Amino acid sequence: MLKNISPARLAGWWAAAVIVTMSCGVVAGGAITMGNAELWLIACVVPSAVMLLLWHGTSPAAASEALYSITSQKEGRR
Repeated sequence: MLKNISPARLAGWWAAAVIVTMSCGVVAGGAITMGNAELWLIACVVPSAVMLLLWHGTSPAAASEALYSITSQKEGRR
């Protein structure tokens, strides 16, 4: 999937994309209110935080790999 990209760099790109989108909205004439600013902050921070929390270094084993390792251990194979 995204093996050559670090989670921190991807989170930074996400934050930059949200900030650019917000800036385009301001240039187009959108109002910046306190509620609107909070929504933009949430849109910027929450997906990045969830991604950083869920991103692991190794991928989990597939079901077929897990079943194969169990059956090979029972039969004495390696």
